Amino acid sequence: MSGPILRNTIRRLRFERHMTQEELALRTGVSRQTIMSIERGQTNPSVLLAYKIAAALEAPISEVFSMEGNLVPV
Repeated sequence: MSGPILRNTIRRLRFERHMTQEELALRTGVSRQTIMSIERGQTNPSVLLAYKIAAALEAPISEVFSMEGNLVPV
């Protein structure tokens, strides 16, 4: 049984807004490689970075990020 997975719609939202990874990186204060890694699901952003990405994309954070799967019961 695997844990929850954080999914995102960054790529789709970037394309809809005609924004490059580089532009999103500049707007959020991180490298293009960081944006690429988050977009591909290889890295999870900090809570602060997740909010910065959502703000830069002018979208609610719940539209940019969603969680799949269940938390481990305690």
